[in-house]
Amino acid sequence: MRHTIGYSTFPAVLLLWAGLVCAQDTGDGFTRKLVDAALERTDHRVTYDGSYRQIGYPAGDVPDDIGVCTDLVIRAYRALGIDLQKEVHEDMSRNFSAYPNHWAQSRPDRNIDHRRVPNLQVFFSRNGATLSNSIDPSEYRGGDLVTWMLPGNLPHIGIVVDQRSTDGKRPLIVHNIGAGPKREDRLFDFPITGHYRYPGPE
Repeated sequence: MRHTIGYSTFPAVLLLWAGLVCAQDTGDGFTRKLVDAALERTDHRVTYDGSYRQIGYPAGDVPDDIGVCTDLVIRAYRALGIDLQKEVHEDMSRNFSAYPNHWAQSRPDRNIDHRRVPNLQVFFSRNGATLSNSIDPSEYRGGDLVTWMLPGNLPHIGIVVDQRSTDGKRPLIVHNIGAGPKREDRLFDFPITGHYRYPGPE
């Protein structure tokens, strides 16, 4: 599946100024590492490209200079030694009917399944914690995964980080909405369709 999104993003300079406020410390070492991994992704130049590609397994990836919103999440988790390609594929292989089939598949496809937002939503709900799709910013903490529905019914995903908007009211997110990995104040810009925490496989 390929979709290109051309939405404008907030100027990065607004998010880098000294007024950024850290979110509440969760005291969770895993969360700290995931947030750091997400923020590190913003240092990479990535062309938005979600075209189907044959990749290795496990730990397969498309070239590092291309990717979509899901690839940012996959790469952040992989920096912590968690391979969402493998985890999603194994869960889909055991429970294929639990996953949406918008792509006319008769069996799992380890090249692409983990790169699709609806599949990640099911995976995180089955293997992590499903939280409220609240409009209260205090309910979102660093390391949380959020999914949205963009105009044109395009699903999207990002990671909440432990920094706040310049007015201190909202946590920032790291995502790739078309212009590469960015850290932005966009948590409530689109309808939220999912809110999860996933600390990795037991």
